[in-house]
Amino acid sequence: MIAMGEVASYPLVHAVYEAAVKKGAHAQVQFLSESLRHCLMKYGTGEQVSWVPEIEAYGMDWADVYFGLRGAYNLHEHADVPTDVLATGQQAMGKVSKMRWEKTRWCLVRVPNEEFAHQAETDLETVMDMFFDACLINWPERAKEWKDIARNLERGDLVRVVGKDTDLSFSVAGRKWSVGGGKINMPDGEIFTAPVNSTLNGHIYFEFPGVFGGRLINNIRLSWKDGSLIEATSSTNQDYLHKIIDSDKGAGRLGEFGFGTNHKIDRFCKDILIDEKIGGTVHIALGRAYQECGGKNVSAIHWDIVKDIRHHGAVYLDGQPVFENGGFRSC
Repeated sequence: MIAMGEVASYPLVHAVYEAAVKKGAHAQVQFLSESLRHCLMKYGTGEQVSWVPEIEAYGMDWADVYFGLRGAYNLHEHADVPTDVLATGQQAMGKVSKMRWEKTRWCLVRVPNEEFAHQAETDLETVMDMFFDACLINWPERAKEWKDIARNLERGDLVRVVGKDTDLSFSVAGRKWSVGGGKINMPDGEIFTAPVNSTLNGHIYFEFPGVFGGRLINNIRLSWKDGSLIEATSSTNQDYLHKIIDSDKGAGRLGEFGFGTNHKIDRFCKDILIDEKIGGTVHIALGRAYQECGGKNVSAIHWDIVKDIRHHGAVYLDGQPVFENGGFRSC
Protein backbone atom coordinates (compact mmCIF):
# COMPACT_ATOMS: atom_id res chain seq x y z
CA MET A 1 0.00 0.00 0.00
CA ILE A 2 1.40 3.38 -1.06
CA ALA A 3 -0.43 6.31 0.51
CA MET A 4 0.06 9.46 -1.55
CA GLY A 5 -0.41 12.49 0.67
CA GLU A 6 -1.05 15.66 -1.37
CA VAL A 7 -0.47 16.13 -5.09
CA ALA A 8 3.11 17.36 -4.63
CA SER A 9 4.25 13.91 -3.50
CA TYR A 10 3.43 12.30 -6.87
CA PRO A 11 7.03 12.13 -8.24
CA LEU A 12 8.16 10.10 -5.21
CA VAL A 13 4.99 7.99 -5.31
CA HIS A 14 5.70 7.19 -8.98
CA ALA A 15 9.29 6.18 -8.19
CA VAL A 16 8.30 3.98 -5.22
CA TYR A 17 5.47 2.38 -7.21
CA GLU A 18 7.85 1.60 -10.09
CA ALA A 19 10.42 0.09 -7.70
CA ALA A 20 7.74 -2.02 -5.99
CA VAL A 21 6.46 -3.38 -9.32
CA LYS A 22 9.99 -4.25 -10.41
CA LYS A 23 10.40 -6.22 -7.18
CA GLY A 24 7.28 -8.26 -7.97
CA ALA A 25 4.91 -6.57 -5.51
CA HIS A 26 1.18 -6.07 -5.94
CA ALA A 27 1.20 -2.32 -5.41
CA GLN A 28 -1.86 -0.17 -4.69
CA VAL A 29 -1.90 3.64 -4.44
CA GLN A 30 -4.42 5.61 -2.41
CA PHE A 31 -4.74 9.40 -2.37
CA LEU A 32 -5.05 11.35 0.86
CA SER A 33 -5.32 15.11 1.34
CA GLU A 34 -5.78 17.45 4.27
CA SER A 35 -7.99 19.70 2.14
CA LEU A 36 -10.35 16.75 1.59
CA ARG A 37 -10.24 15.95 5.30
CA HIS A 38 -11.07 19.59 5.95
CA CYS A 39 -14.25 19.19 3.91
CA LEU A 40 -15.24 16.22 6.05
CA MET A 41 -14.66 18.02 9.34
CA LYS A 42 -16.30 21.27 8.18
CA TYR A 43 -19.42 19.83 6.57
CA GLY A 44 -19.71 16.28 7.94
CA THR A 45 -21.98 15.09 10.72
CA GLY A 46 -20.61 13.83 14.02
CA GLU A 47 -21.13 10.27 12.80
CA GLN A 48 -19.19 10.96 9.60
CA VAL A 49 -16.25 12.60 11.38
CA SER A 50 -15.94 9.77 13.91
CA TRP A 51 -16.22 7.08 11.21
CA VAL A 52 -13.05 5.03 10.73
CA PRO A 53 -12.49 4.87 6.92
CA GLU A 54 -13.30 1.27 6.10
CA ILE A 55 -11.33 0.89 2.86
CA GLU A 56 -8.26 2.50 4.43
CA ALA A 57 -8.61 0.23 7.46
CA TYR A 58 -9.02 -2.81 5.19
CA GLY A 59 -5.79 -1.77 3.46
CA MET A 60 -3.91 -2.34 6.71
CA ASP A 61 -5.23 -5.91 6.83
CA TRP A 62 -4.43 -6.44 3.15
CA ALA A 63 -0.96 -4.89 2.96
CA ASP A 64 2.29 -6.53 4.00
CA VAL A 65 4.14 -3.24 3.51
CA TYR A 66 2.90 0.34 3.86
CA PHE A 67 4.55 3.50 2.53
CA GLY A 68 3.12 6.80 3.77
CA LEU A 69 4.53 9.44 1.39
CA ARG A 70 3.14 12.59 2.91
CA GLY A 71 3.42 15.96 1.22
CA ALA A 72 3.29 18.94 3.57
CA TYR A 73 0.16 21.08 3.71
CA ASN A 74 -0.99 24.42 5.06
CA LEU A 75 -0.86 24.09 8.86
CA HIS A 76 -3.77 26.53 9.09
CA GLU A 77 -5.97 24.35 6.88
CA HIS A 78 -8.21 23.40 9.80
CA ALA A 79 -8.24 26.77 11.58
CA ASP A 80 -12.02 27.08 11.22
CA VAL A 81 -12.74 23.55 12.50
CA PRO A 82 -14.06 23.44 16.09
CA THR A 83 -11.71 21.88 18.61
CA ASP A 84 -13.99 18.97 19.51
CA VAL A 85 -14.53 18.10 15.84
CA LEU A 86 -10.81 18.14 15.10
CA ALA A 87 -10.09 15.95 18.13
CA THR A 88 -12.77 13.45 17.05
CA GLY A 89 -11.31 13.29 13.55
CA GLN A 90 -7.82 12.69 14.92
CA GLN A 91 -9.10 9.89 17.14
CA ALA A 92 -10.66 8.13 14.14
CA MET A 93 -7.45 8.42 12.13
CA GLY A 94 -5.50 7.20 15.14
CA LYS A 95 -7.33 3.88 14.96
CA VAL A 96 -6.09 3.42 11.39
CA SER A 97 -2.59 4.34 12.50
CA LYS A 98 -2.75 1.73 15.26
CA MET A 99 -3.66 -0.92 12.67
CA ARG A 100 -0.71 0.15 10.53
CA TRP A 101 1.63 -0.32 13.50
CA GLU A 102 0.26 -3.74 14.32
CA LYS A 103 -0.27 -5.27 10.89
CA THR A 104 2.29 -3.93 8.40
CA ARG A 105 5.94 -3.22 7.86
CA TRP A 106 5.83 0.52 7.32
CA CYS A 107 7.85 3.57 6.33
CA LEU A 108 6.73 7.21 6.62
CA VAL A 109 8.25 10.13 4.69
CA ARG A 110 7.42 13.83 4.83
CA VAL A 111 8.04 14.88 1.24
CA PRO A 112 9.53 18.41 1.08
CA ASN A 113 7.57 20.97 -0.91
CA GLU A 114 6.90 24.73 -0.83
CA GLU A 115 4.43 24.36 2.06
CA PHE A 116 7.02 22.45 4.05
CA ALA A 117 9.65 25.15 3.45
CA HIS A 118 7.17 27.81 4.56
CA GLN A 119 6.38 26.07 7.85
CA ALA A 120 10.10 25.52 8.43
CA GLU A 121 10.56 29.27 7.89
CA THR A 122 13.11 28.88 5.11
CA ASP A 123 13.33 28.44 1.35
CA LEU A 124 12.72 25.21 -0.56
CA GLU A 125 16.36 24.73 -1.60
CA THR A 126 17.57 24.95 2.02
CA VAL A 127 15.00 22.51 3.36
CA MET A 128 15.52 20.15 0.40
CA ASP A 129 19.28 20.10 1.03
CA MET A 130 18.67 19.38 4.73
CA PHE A 131 16.23 16.59 3.84
CA PHE A 132 18.63 14.79 1.49
CA ASP A 133 21.63 15.33 3.79
CA ALA A 134 19.58 13.71 6.59
CA CYS A 135 18.49 10.81 4.38
CA LEU A 136 21.78 10.03 2.63
CA ILE A 137 23.95 9.08 5.58
CA ASN A 138 25.71 5.78 6.20
CA TRP A 139 22.77 4.01 7.84
CA PRO A 140 24.49 0.69 8.68
CA GLU A 141 27.35 2.56 10.38
CA ARG A 142 25.08 4.93 12.30
CA ALA A 143 22.67 2.13 13.26
CA LYS A 144 25.51 0.08 14.72
CA GLU A 145 26.71 3.07 16.75
CA TRP A 146 23.20 3.78 18.05
CA LYS A 147 22.56 0.12 18.87
CA ASP A 148 25.69 0.09 21.02
CA ILE A 149 24.34 3.13 22.88
CA ALA A 150 20.94 1.45 23.25
CA ARG A 151 22.48 -1.65 24.80
CA ASN A 152 24.33 0.55 27.30
CA LEU A 153 21.13 2.43 28.15
CA GLU A 154 19.47 -0.90 28.96
CA ARG A 155 21.87 -1.32 31.89
CA GLY A 156 20.14 1.52 33.73
CA ASP A 157 16.76 1.81 35.43
CA LEU A 158 15.92 5.43 36.28
CA VAL A 159 15.78 8.24 33.70
CA ARG A 160 15.73 11.89 34.78
CA VAL A 161 15.26 14.74 32.29
CA VAL A 162 16.22 18.24 33.40
CA GLY A 163 16.12 21.52 31.51
CA LYS A 164 14.21 24.76 31.28
CA ASP A 165 11.21 24.41 33.66
CA THR A 166 11.75 20.64 33.49
CA ASP A 167 12.50 17.92 36.02
CA LEU A 168 10.87 14.64 34.99
CA SER A 169 11.77 11.14 36.21
CA PHE A 170 10.59 7.64 35.31
CA SER A 171 11.75 4.06 35.36
CA VAL A 172 12.73 2.07 32.27
CA ALA A 173 13.52 -1.10 34.21
CA GLY A 174 12.91 -4.16 32.07
CA ARG A 175 12.25 -2.11 28.95
CA LYS A 176 14.13 -2.33 25.66
CA TRP A 177 15.69 0.62 23.84
CA SER A 178 15.08 0.55 20.08
CA VAL A 179 16.92 2.31 17.28
CA GLY A 180 15.50 4.21 14.31
CA GLY A 181 18.28 3.30 11.91
CA GLY A 182 16.80 3.99 8.48
CA LYS A 183 14.20 1.21 8.44
CA ILE A 184 10.97 2.89 9.59
CA ASN A 185 10.99 6.63 8.88
CA MET A 186 13.07 8.51 6.35
CA PRO A 187 15.00 10.47 7.40
CA ASP A 188 15.42 8.43 10.55
CA GLY A 189 17.60 8.84 13.61
CA GLU A 190 16.37 8.20 17.15
CA ILE A 191 16.87 5.91 20.14
CA PHE A 192 13.67 5.33 22.07
CA THR A 193 11.92 3.28 24.74
CA ALA A 194 8.62 3.02 26.60
CA PRO A 195 8.58 4.43 30.18
CA VAL A 196 7.01 2.55 33.08
CA ASN A 197 4.05 4.89 33.55
CA SER A 198 3.38 4.16 37.22
CA THR A 199 6.80 5.67 38.03
CA LEU A 200 6.26 9.01 36.24
CA ASN A 201 6.92 12.00 38.50
CA GLY A 202 7.71 15.63 37.79
CA HIS A 203 7.12 18.16 35.05
CA ILE A 204 8.29 19.04 31.55
CA TYR A 205 8.12 22.20 29.43
CA PHE A 206 8.40 22.25 25.63
CA GLU A 207 10.21 25.10 23.90
CA PHE A 208 8.93 23.95 20.51
CA PRO A 209 5.17 23.93 19.83
CA GLY A 210 3.36 20.63 19.72
CA VAL A 211 1.72 19.94 16.35
CA PHE A 212 -1.27 17.62 16.21
CA GLY A 213 -3.81 17.38 13.42
CA GLY A 214 -2.42 20.49 11.79
CA ARG A 215 -2.85 22.70 14.86
CA LEU A 216 -0.01 24.33 16.80
CA ILE A 217 -0.05 24.19 20.60
CA ASN A 218 2.53 26.54 22.12
CA ASN A 219 4.35 26.44 25.47
CA ILE A 220 3.02 23.05 26.58
CA ARG A 221 3.61 22.15 30.23
CA LEU A 222 2.80 18.67 31.57
CA SER A 223 3.07 17.33 35.12
CA TRP A 224 2.68 13.81 36.54
CA LYS A 225 2.51 12.42 40.06
CA ASP A 226 2.95 8.69 40.59
CA GLY A 227 1.92 8.05 37.00
CA SER A 228 -1.17 10.28 36.92
CA LEU A 229 -1.27 13.39 34.75
CA ILE A 230 -2.14 16.21 37.14
CA GLU A 231 -1.58 19.30 34.97
CA ALA A 232 -1.62 20.11 31.27
CA THR A 233 -1.41 23.73 30.14
CA SER A 234 -0.43 25.68 27.03
CA SER A 235 -0.46 29.29 25.88
CA THR A 236 -2.51 28.48 22.76
CA ASN A 237 -5.22 25.92 21.97
CA GLN A 238 -5.34 24.63 25.55
CA ASP A 239 -8.89 23.35 25.03
CA TYR A 240 -7.60 21.23 22.14
CA LEU A 241 -4.74 19.94 24.30
CA HIS A 242 -7.28 18.80 26.90
CA LYS A 243 -9.45 17.14 24.23
CA ILE A 244 -6.44 15.15 23.05
CA ILE A 245 -5.37 13.91 26.48
CA ASP A 246 -8.98 13.09 27.38
CA SER A 247 -9.63 11.18 24.15
CA ASP A 248 -9.11 7.81 25.87
CA LYS A 249 -7.69 6.31 29.05
CA GLY A 250 -4.15 6.00 27.73
CA ALA A 251 -3.82 9.39 26.03
CA GLY A 252 -2.53 11.16 29.15
CA ARG A 253 0.21 8.60 29.75
CA LEU A 254 3.58 8.20 28.08
CA GLY A 255 4.04 5.77 25.24
CA GLU A 256 7.58 6.79 24.37
CA PHE A 257 10.69 8.63 25.44
CA GLY A 258 13.40 9.13 22.86
CA PHE A 259 16.62 10.87 21.85
CA GLY A 260 17.02 12.61 18.48
CA THR A 261 20.28 11.46 16.86
CA ASN A 262 20.31 12.83 13.29
CA HIS A 263 22.60 15.86 13.37
CA LYS A 264 21.96 16.62 9.70
CA ILE A 265 18.54 17.93 10.78
CA ASP A 266 19.33 21.30 12.28
CA ARG A 267 16.08 23.28 12.28
CA PHE A 268 12.62 22.87 13.77
CA CYS A 269 10.15 22.34 10.92
CA LYS A 270 6.84 22.00 12.83
CA ASP A 271 6.62 18.42 11.55
CA ILE A 272 7.16 15.59 13.99
CA LEU A 273 8.43 13.10 11.38
CA ILE A 274 11.41 15.44 10.97
CA ASP A 275 11.63 17.24 14.30
CA GLU A 276 11.85 14.20 16.59
CA LYS A 277 15.08 13.26 14.80
CA ILE A 278 16.88 16.59 15.46
CA GLY A 279 20.26 15.64 16.91
CA GLY A 280 20.63 16.69 20.54
CA THR A 281 16.91 16.91 21.35
CA VAL A 282 14.64 14.56 23.29
CA HIS A 283 10.97 13.80 22.80
CA ILE A 284 8.10 12.15 24.58
CA ALA A 285 4.96 10.67 23.06
CA LEU A 286 1.59 10.75 24.73
CA GLY A 287 -0.52 7.66 24.12
CA ARG A 288 0.21 4.36 22.42
CA ALA A 289 3.43 2.58 23.41
CA TYR A 290 5.78 0.58 21.23
CA GLN A 291 5.30 -3.07 22.18
CA GLU A 292 8.77 -3.88 20.85
CA CYS A 293 10.15 -1.84 23.77
CA GLY A 294 7.98 -3.66 26.29
CA GLY A 295 5.47 -0.82 26.49
CA LYS A 296 2.02 -1.55 27.87
CA ASN A 297 0.10 1.69 27.31
CA VAL A 298 -2.82 1.44 24.86
CA SER A 299 -4.34 4.44 23.10
CA ALA A 300 -5.72 5.51 19.74
CA ILE A 301 -3.18 8.35 19.68
CA HIS A 302 0.59 8.51 19.58
CA TRP A 303 1.64 12.16 19.76
CA ASP A 304 5.32 13.07 19.85
CA ILE A 305 6.41 16.43 21.31
CA VAL A 306 10.03 17.63 21.10
CA LYS A 307 12.08 19.26 23.86
CA ASP A 308 15.26 21.13 22.99
CA ILE A 309 18.11 20.43 25.43
CA ARG A 310 20.97 21.09 23.02
CA HIS A 311 22.16 24.12 25.00
CA HIS A 312 20.35 23.87 28.32
CA GLY A 313 19.53 20.60 30.01
CA ALA A 314 20.61 16.99 30.33
CA VAL A 315 19.38 13.43 30.69
CA TYR A 316 20.58 11.33 33.61
CA LEU A 317 20.53 7.54 33.91
CA ASP A 318 20.73 6.26 37.48
CA GLY A 319 22.10 9.63 38.53
CA GLN A 320 24.84 9.84 35.89
CA PRO A 321 24.65 12.30 32.95
CA VAL A 322 24.37 10.42 29.65
CA PHE A 323 23.09 13.08 27.25
CA GLU A 324 23.93 16.80 27.25
CA ASN A 325 25.32 19.58 25.07
CA GLY A 326 23.76 18.01 21.99
CA GLY A 327 25.01 14.44 22.30
CA PHE A 328 25.71 11.30 24.30
CA ARG A 329 28.39 10.91 26.91
CA SER A 330 29.78 7.45 27.66
CA CYS A 331 27.04 5.47 29.37
